[in-house]
Amino acid sequence: MGRHATARTRRRILLPLLAIALAAVLGAATWAVVAMARSDPGCEPVRVVVAASPDIAPAVTEAARALDLACVAFDVQPRESHQVAAELSGTASRPQAWIPSSTLFLRKAGGVPLSGPSIASSPVVLAVAEPVARELGWPRKPLTWPEVLAHTGIVAGMPDPGHDPAGVSALVALRELTKDASDPAAAYVASLRHFSPTTSGATVFPAAENAVLRHNSGLLEGETASVAVYSSAAPALDYPFVEVEGATAQQGKAVAELKRALLRGAATGPRSELRAAGGQALRLTETDQRVEAQGQRSAEIPDAAEVAKALSQWAAVNASARVQVLIDVSGSMSAPVPGTGKSRLRITLEAAENALHLFRSTSQVRFLAFATKVDGDRDYREILPMAPIRQQLAAVDRLRAVRAVPDGQTGLYDSVLDIYRLAHEEWERGKLNLVIVMTDGRDTDPGGISRENLVAELGKLSDRDRPVPLIAIGIGPEADETELRQLVAPAGGQAFLSRDPAKIGEVFYGALGRIAGAG
Repeated sequence: MGRHATARTRRRILLPLLAIALAAVLGAATWAVVAMARSDPGCEPVRVVVAASPDIAPAVTEAARALDLACVAFDVQPRESHQVAAELSGTASRPQAWIPSSTLFLRKAGGVPLSGPSIASSPVVLAVAEPVARELGWPRKPLTWPEVLAHTGIVAGMPDPGHDPAGVSALVALRELTKDASDPAAAYVASLRHFSPTTSGATVFPAAENAVLRHNSGLLEGETASVAVYSSAAPALDYPFVEVEGATAQQGKAVAELKRALLRGAATGPRSELRAAGGQALRLTETDQRVEAQGQRSAEIPDAAEVAKALSQWAAVNASARVQVLIDVSGSMSAPVPGTGKSRLRITLEAAENALHLFRSTSQVRFLAFATKVDGDRDYREILPMAPIRQQLAAVDRLRAVRAVPDGQTGLYDSVLDIYRLAHEEWERGKLNLVIVMTDGRDTDPGGISRENLVAELGKLSDRDRPVPLIAIGIGPEADETELRQLVAPAGGQAFLSRDPAKIGEVFYGALGRIAGAG
């Protein structure tokens, strides 16, 4: 792997890269013009409003001008697709035709078809700051998404998938690229965690190819170019053309003429930064060498359910969490783990400490230890109170100092019930509220609640409107899988086993990944 980008290099390249995300708006902001055709004597021109994504609006304007239709005035308005979608679902005035950047927006609007013929396309790429790309071996070799994201010298950002189809495309591509991992769910969430939920300060982020081209062509002295890195797993922007309900007959005829011209390639000529609908080679007479001009294959846009799932997973991964972590300190946790020189408890505590880095900085965590009668008659005690991640990282010495209770039994049921009740009492909206229990055995507290009663009580506490998933992680060969699965079922949680305690870290991270990606 090449040398990392220095802090100074990062500062030089961060601000120029932000221009890519805004290029579609800034590059076309002056194209809100009326394309007047022939005006016959005594003719009152019919106004036809076409709302078009800003990156294709200039080409649509030129196509409208070239039609030379009598008594028609095309008003091509560069409009952000998410804004038009919202307006079409309300009472605002409606255009006669709409060309959003992606079919995804048609699903959010009212009074328009759910699909339309594509008049152009633009692959979704990773826009990589050129210094970073060169560190990775470009241009000697083409780069791949996994290679870029594995590089420790990047700052990865994600445009808001709720507004930018490039963000949705990236989520879809990352899922496809991780599907063959040993634990696809955990690998997918790990890949999402590479990205901050913003492109501010990013040296790598998903963007449309045409945005990269515009950014590079408008560079000022001292600004940094971007290299486009492709993946066939990423759906392209497809620029569907749709007619909007409410047009008059004359407006409808004009819209049909414009549609025919665009379908014949009027928006993808030799000066266009867009490709034909099938992703054919760019027709620019002089193509930026940081972009691959040859034809590009792209994945199909997934159905609405898959898109909703991807958006939900992204939201879950980026949500702040409120987590209760129960750690078994019964006598059996002092058993040595062969080949490590450490006990089960030591390895478990290390995994819990490392997991602090998996949560967003705005998350809060409480750590508790349980066995039997570790705090008077109570089977658990607090190690670290509920506090933000940064505060817990500063206090990890208290976590590291925890020791197993030599003769302690496993007071699992009473501890889980009490902490689950506490999690419900402290439940916070907008956060991922979790209870995590890590244990190497089954409940052995003779004076505690029974399994049947525990399951019943957890069922009573379960609330779909205030969910608190319960994650149970069994450690070592004595962990009872059946018991753990029965324990988590009423709480809508999941159970995971690490028969080899030395691999508890992998299981812990995978468990969090599955829960975060379960949306």
